[in-house]
Amino acid sequence: MANATENQTQSIEKIRDLIKDIDLCMLTTLDDDGCLRSRPMSVNGQVEANGDLWFFTYGSSHKVTEVDRNNHVNVSFSAPDKQCYVSLCGTAELVTDRAKIQELWKPELKAWFPKELDEPDIALLKITTTKGEYWDSPATWLAKAVGFVQATTTGERENMTENVKVDLQ
Repeated sequence: MANATENQTQSIEKIRDLIKDIDLCMLTTLDDDGCLRSRPMSVNGQVEANGDLWFFTYGSSHKVTEVDRNNHVNVSFSAPDKQCYVSLCGTAELVTDRAKIQELWKPELKAWFPKELDEPDIALLKITTTKGEYWDSPATWLAKAVGFVQATTTGERENMTENVKVDLQ
């Protein structure tokens, strides 16, 4: 049991490490007509030790309406220059706790919230992550070339990409 917990902790740390420098991600919700809808969001480094994410938002935004209707979401991160991709699924909830908003506030958020903490509709969207998956490959041209040559000469698939599914609960 301890080994499973240790592996899960290491996997969560790996995911946090992969996404720590990726500010923009895509948040996917279910629209009222049943279509999946994605929009760019900035995580601003707000990733908890357990993998949960925090986003600043307006409480009256359409995404909040969608989350109220169906709180299952997906958040995807992409850094093609590093050959790094992360997909997290979980549930979303609106948080209007002023103390938490103040705790997570960063000055760069003023671009979206001009009145800063005095913005009347400011809120947080907390994503409680339940599952994740990541793909991590060597990003250098040389490493890619070596992997390609190995795959073509051996007739086997390229195996330099680390692809792991993680249960985050």
